[in-house]
Amino acid sequence: MAKHERPYQQCAISVMDTIADPDISFDEKGISNYYYEYKRASASLHTGNEGWEMLEKIASEIKNAGKNQPYDCIMGLSGGVDSTYVAYLAKKLELRPLAVHFDNGWNSELAVMNIENIITKLGFDLFTYVINWDEFKDLQIAYLKASVVDIEAITDHAIFASLYKLAGERKIKYILSGTNIQTENTLPKSWIHPKGDHINIQSIHKAYGTIALKTFPFSDAKVKRYYQQVMGVKSVSVINYVDYNKQKIKTLIEKELGWRDYGGKHYESIWTRFYQGYILPNKFKIDKRKAHLSDLIFNGQITKEEALKELAKPVYDEKQFKIDYDFVLKKLGLSKEEFESIMQSSPRSHYDFDFEKPIDERYPVLGPVKKIYRKIFPVKK
Repeated sequence: MAKHERPYQQCAISVMDTIADPDISFDEKGISNYYYEYKRASASLHTGNEGWEMLEKIASEIKNAGKNQPYDCIMGLSGGVDSTYVAYLAKKLELRPLAVHFDNGWNSELAVMNIENIITKLGFDLFTYVINWDEFKDLQIAYLKASVVDIEAITDHAIFASLYKLAGERKIKYILSGTNIQTENTLPKSWIHPKGDHINIQSIHKAYGTIALKTFPFSDAKVKRYYQQVMGVKSVSVINYVDYNKQKIKTLIEKELGWRDYGGKHYESIWTRFYQGYILPNKFKIDKRKAHLSDLIFNGQITKEEALKELAKPVYDEKQFKIDYDFVLKKLGLSKEEFESIMQSSPRSHYDFDFEKPIDERYPVLGPVKKIYRKIFPVKK
């Protein structure tokens, strides 16, 4: 039976199913691989009192490393739940972070307001990296025309590249990250492409772009290793050391920081709201809520029944969609006919374009050397 003809099946525990991931697997009890992957990943977590003690020890190391610098760490700040809570924890740990906001031209007014509240109430300095809009727009349109799934890869790539570059320039040894296992572990490989693959970005842009990318912050594995191993920059996922109940944290930051909810994960960006709420489900048949809700089920924060009720709701508020649809097309300079033509075109793989291959595939003779190197300098996330 062909993959697309596979009988429908949903995980017995979560809401992940054969629509979300045609490659999903189930055991004899009907439990999917994502449940077991979550359990393996979460087994390494140290939370509660033990986790906080470990986090305080890390904070002490961060303070010592930055005691002669204006800032002892750096952190990305989008105004979303995760980055806002990272900022809250940084203050609680008495750290001195430089908050960095990456402005790709798609901030919602609510996001701007949240960021201003966070910075004001916590007393942190904010550095806003404003990307060249003409270049970024050209990249986004290129990705749309290429019909690849991970259009957000260009934003993620630029954020990571910018954070490491700023950390290196300002001699900051630690980056505080909001990535976490408790709410972000489930993610089918077919939904994404490696964020560090600068070759793929350049290849897609070469095929469909119209202007030169003179200022876009490219990075690659070699550059990242330089910052980590030569400059000594480390990334710390601070949320992995605390009990991270999403709803409780929302209530906390609403009360303490005047934070306001966007109504969806990463919806602080108008583009992300449109991408996740319309492009993904309509063109790629991907409803990212299934992964997010499944993690909350695995973590015991919601029941499967509650998740199913959430999935029964429209992915996109109809009134908001109409506003966003007109806004996005106007901002990208696309006519309705051009955009609908893109939506009707068949999805393509990122691997239809050039991509960054592992160094031992590019240079087979270096395979044995790489194994020795990896033992000495393991890859850090």
